[in-house]
Amino acid sequence: MSTLKVPVLIVGGGGSGLAASVFLSGHGVDHLLVERRADTSRLPKAHYVNQRTMGIFRQHGLADDVAERAASPEQFGTVRWQTTLTGPGPLDGRVIHEMDGFGGGALRERYEAAGPALPAKLPQLRLEPVLRRHAEERNPGHVRFGHELVSLTENGDGEDVTAEIRCVETGGVTTVTARYVIAADAGRTVGPALGVRMEGLPALFDATTAYFSADLSAWWTGGSVITWFLNPYRPDLSSALIEMGPTWGKHCEEWGLHLPLAGIDRTDEKAVTGRIREVLGLPDLELTLHDVTSWSVEAVLAERYRHGRAFLVGDAAHRQPPAVGLGLNSGIQDAHNLAWKLAGVLSGRAGEDLLDTYEAERRPVGQANLGWAMSAAAHHQVVIDAAVGLGPHVPPERRTPAFFSYFSPTPVGAAQRARAAEIFATHRGECQALDVETGFAYEQGAVVPDGSRPPARAPLGDEYRPTTRPGHLLPHAWAERDGRRVSTHDLVGPDAGFVLITGADGEAWTEAAATAAEKLSVPVTVVRIGADGEGAEYTDADGTWARLRGTDGAGAGGALLVRPDQHVAWRAAGAAADPAEALTGALALVLGHRAP
Repeated sequence: MSTLKVPVLIVGGGGSGLAASVFLSGHGVDHLLVERRADTSRLPKAHYVNQRTMGIFRQHGLADDVAERAASPEQFGTVRWQTTLTGPGPLDGRVIHEMDGFGGGALRERYEAAGPALPAKLPQLRLEPVLRRHAEERNPGHVRFGHELVSLTENGDGEDVTAEIRCVETGGVTTVTARYVIAADAGRTVGPALGVRMEGLPALFDATTAYFSADLSAWWTGGSVITWFLNPYRPDLSSALIEMGPTWGKHCEEWGLHLPLAGIDRTDEKAVTGRIREVLGLPDLELTLHDVTSWSVEAVLAERYRHGRAFLVGDAAHRQPPAVGLGLNSGIQDAHNLAWKLAGVLSGRAGEDLLDTYEAERRPVGQANLGWAMSAAAHHQVVIDAAVGLGPHVPPERRTPAFFSYFSPTPVGAAQRARAAEIFATHRGECQALDVETGFAYEQGAVVPDGSRPPARAPLGDEYRPTTRPGHLLPHAWAERDGRRVSTHDLVGPDAGFVLITGADGEAWTEAAATAAEKLSVPVTVVRIGADGEGAEYTDADGTWARLRGTDGAGAGGALLVRPDQHVAWRAAGAAADPAEALTGALALVLGHRAP
């Protein structure tokens, strides 16, 4: 039996675990990742990488590799409802409604204003290998697939934990001692070992997804992140079709179909492929069935995100319906929040109390995302069907006439379509939820509140209002230096340092940052952004930064302290009587020191 000692042990090599490994490497933290599977996901599963996650990938040098393989908003930024894919009848192949979603179409300008990176579509089958390659390159020899956690024990002194890790192929066991554990195992091992209780609804309903390859180019127009089929003849054939790449658009090769299999044995390949053909209206379609998965849709949240020296991220901490695509994205954002805090504590720059802020910050976000996904899923199941005249109150014999009425070239049909369009527009709470994806804030934790109120949030989550208020994401604006344009987000690098943003007249804050950095042994980089001709290192490229900085209390003479995860930690609305004392005190509070 071999032994190994590392500061951090990551259990789980899915999206959240691999991302945590990349982030820890960026912060210079030694760690070991173990994953019981021999390889990354063999199924596409989650496929939407939202804007905030892409911004995090940009910070850690992953965004270009992801974007190279992914569909862009131009290629997936539509949500579509139609009757069937094709067929001989007058109601077959009819588009019921289309709307822009996820940064596509008319939404592009709004998303570009929110951040330097746009959303992408890349299923886990293709995303996880990118993350794994970067994790292995940045932490050679310590990313071990085919290794499973056998036992986990917190040592009596409470200073570390001991884990037994077994090689699946050889059976050899390694004893690992670690200061901290990140549970990224979807709740399979660490949570049960610690007695973690998941609160909520563990089994809302069961769903089935078929993954297959087929050439649909003769009937597929492409461009949609998901196409919902509302079958005009049989409700049991209504479903949803999703492109899974690797080519995007008309010539996509692989697909995911949320498949109704009532009365069909999912292990009967002939019966399943027959049902796929029925749903698509293509009785002679040649296809290759890769897998059929049945899964339980849950709405559960861990009672605690921290259990002693273990921290839960991703599906180990929260599991919700797939609506809005918040699951994997939330998990990667969990890891991003946690990594810099572990780095701060392990380096001795931060107090142990900083680690308690992980739960204080991320659990409310997890709870909000779970509720939003539940609401969006319920809305789609009930309200959208009702928009075209369907629903539990409509008897089966009225289904087909309802569709004929909807498409009728009469004033009544036009009125029905107009009413439906207004109802479909409420779906923006799912497919245009930019504020849900980006506008979340940390009200308690590693922040110094300034007593201000957050900006009003749009009820449907589709309007993101950037702010420099502590706890919020640093607003995105373009700045220029030596002919190169960068986002304000780019000013916060992948290491564990803080950034102090001030104006052209920020000499006093520059001196204060040097004092605070020396007293607390924490790197603080000062960035001055000013108008052209003011002599700052960075020039406000188009006036956006001055507008965002000045609209909510962070005016001239003030400063913003930004955390390594790009969230605002503290702000001074104007010049301080003693900038060094103010900044040092704020930074000490953020880092979990009980006194400066």
